[in-house]
Amino acid sequence: MSDLFHFSRGTAPLLISIPHLGSQIPDAQRALMTPLGLQSGDTDWHLDTLYQFAQALGASVIGARYSRYVVDLNRPPNDESLYPGQTKTGLCPTQTFRGDALYQDDAALTDAERAQRLQTYWQPYHAQLRSEIDRIKAEHGTVLLWEAHSIASVLPRLFDGKLPDLNIGTSDGAACAPDILAAVQAQLDPCTDYTWAVNGRFKGGYITRHYGSPADNVHAIQLEMCQSTYMDETHPYGYRPDLAGRVIPVVEAMVRAALEQTTARQR
Repeated sequence: MSDLFHFSRGTAPLLISIPHLGSQIPDAQRALMTPLGLQSGDTDWHLDTLYQFAQALGASVIGARYSRYVVDLNRPPNDESLYPGQTKTGLCPTQTFRGDALYQDDAALTDAERAQRLQTYWQPYHAQLRSEIDRIKAEHGTVLLWEAHSIASVLPRLFDGKLPDLNIGTSDGAACAPDILAAVQAQLDPCTDYTWAVNGRFKGGYITRHYGSPADNVHAIQLEMCQSTYMDETHPYGYRPDLAGRVIPVVEAMVRAALEQTTARQR
């Protein structure tokens, strides 16, 4: 068992990655942070609970233990922008999504500190991702990598208005075969309870873009959910079973459809 992430190995050609699940912050970093930063508010809260159906699907699951305020596992190691021209949240953030300072006196991070976090936290997560993708592909001939994310539904610093409830990203089709994406969208087409978008504001982060390679039978899909669909968006960020009970079947149907289509392509 790793101190850096949770990992369970499954039997299906499905890997669910939850890189922003963690909320832990190392003691040395905590001593420098603001009270707001210590709340780790931009965590993708409770997604391990939301995705409990993954075990029945035979999925492998990996989820971070440490906060994205330590290092963002879904950003490129060189910290280049994933959405040029838009506000960048960064590999080692110094502000919350709302623009509030994470560090006392707006302390700046040194290059050495960023390099240390990259080596200590970022690289092991990605090494496990790479290893499990390779293992699944060797065993099954194909892989579905499902990137599980959630976010506050309204964040004026990052986007206008309210986000769609369910946001599917495949890097504009580069990370996933069209028929697999179509299988996911077929679950959303009749859905009237939630708004949704495909390759809209969210096209997939670094993990989706880096690992998704349809030509090599590795298909990556990101789902960015509004947290308002399953939890309270304000501190202490409580899980809402009444809301979650409605959205979980929708999410499970999308994952199941994508997995079935991924497997069908190998027959």
